[in-house]
Amino acid sequence: MTRAGTTEDVVIRVCGLRMRYGPFEAVRGVDLEVRRGEIFAFLGPNGAGKTTTVEILEGYRRRTAGEVSVLGEDPQRAGPAWRARIGVVLQESQPERDLTVAECVRLYAGYYPAPRPVGEVLELVGLAEQADSTATRLSGGQRRRLDVALSLVGDPELLFLDEPTTGFDPSARRAAWDMIAGLRSLGVTVFLTTHFMDEAEHLADRVTVIADGLIVAEGTPETIGGRERAAAEIRFSLPPGTALADLPAPVLAALADGEGDGARLLLRADRPLTVLGPLAGWAESLGHDLLDLEVRRPSLEDVYLALTANEREAAA
Repeated sequence: MTRAGTTEDVVIRVCGLRMRYGPFEAVRGVDLEVRRGEIFAFLGPNGAGKTTTVEILEGYRRRTAGEVSVLGEDPQRAGPAWRARIGVVLQESQPERDLTVAECVRLYAGYYPAPRPVGEVLELVGLAEQADSTATRLSGGQRRRLDVALSLVGDPELLFLDEPTTGFDPSARRAAWDMIAGLRSLGVTVFLTTHFMDEAEHLADRVTVIADGLIVAEGTPETIGGRERAAAEIRFSLPPGTALADLPAPVLAALADGEGDGARLLLRADRPLTVLGPLAGWAESLGHDLLDLEVRRPSLEDVYLALTANEREAAA
């Protein structure tokens, strides 16, 4: 990840962005920065202002107020030379009918002043073997790779990826993740929007969450929303022949309110080892295994749902 703060490191800078549709303000003063060479995930529920913000950054929508700089220019006034420096992969697109994969990429290459070689682009996205296949006969995953190829053939500095793996099976999603992660080696900055929290966690260097037109959190996938400081959850079932009162005092003290009556218990601990040590010692002394013992901190999805729910409640 690049160093923060210097002008040459920041490819997107947004200050006080606002977008109003009549009386409705969809974006209400957004500030954000995207640094050169990173994969930046922009997350938010439907209606949060995410798509409006991205369309302003891409130069497809005129803003109501605020300052926006993308690759050093205002997208609202930038010309063809600026547009040749960005790539856009929309959530849905249709390939050119009756053209092969290679022909599609060659066609798009003609729109740019200094395109990448077609064969090199097909290798990058894993479509070299499908070069002579008709684009409309590709699988869903291959079609998405073609979308990325068409956005990369112009050799962009910045790539906007909108929901790149929607509708993919698990295997195709993993393959797409490898392809996207590989863009780092090209020096391409990636602005990713996705509804899949595991995708953002796997790919992103930094994450920003928007809700109700406002940025509600930003940070790395590991630290956003105070995730690294959140209490761990420990779950297990009492071994046969034991009762709740038999548990060691540190374990009883960590029981979550109202969670000590069922067969499977829930504990919460800021320092899980202070609970796991006594619990393991107690079980071992009785000759029991804790076969369903589970320890986890909140996932990125847990944090995201909490952040967006809090914003919806505040706006209600």
